[in-house]
Amino acid sequence: QVQLVESGGGLVQAGGSLRLSCAASGRTFSNYRIGWFRQAPGKEREFVSSISGSGGVTRYADSVKGRFTISRDNNRNTVYLQMNSLKPEDTAVYYCAAALATSQYSYWGRGTQVTVSS
Repeated sequence: QVQLVESGGGLVQAGGSLRLSCAASGRTFSNYRIGWFRQAPGKEREFVSSISGSGGVTRYADSVKGRFTISRDNNRNTVYLQMNSLKPEDTAVYYCAAALATSQYSYWGRGTQVTVSS
């Protein structure tokens, strides 16, 4: 099991940058695949990005590819989401989640609000 806490959200103007952090508890952090998801009011939660336990495999939604970069520091039990060239449509609550192997994401943080103004 793992507990996750997101941070780094805030208000930024279009074209700006923001870095989100997902801090995890436990000593088995490197065993977990970590994903970032986001949800805007009235919309379903959508996948943003993910990174494998070792950091060797990363994936991005088409909507953020080229703008967002996911990384992890297993020594600090933290996953980062660097968000550049932010757009108003990126506005959402961002959640990080953890999964073992090919399992579905079953551990979730409480989220951090990202608001991009135009």
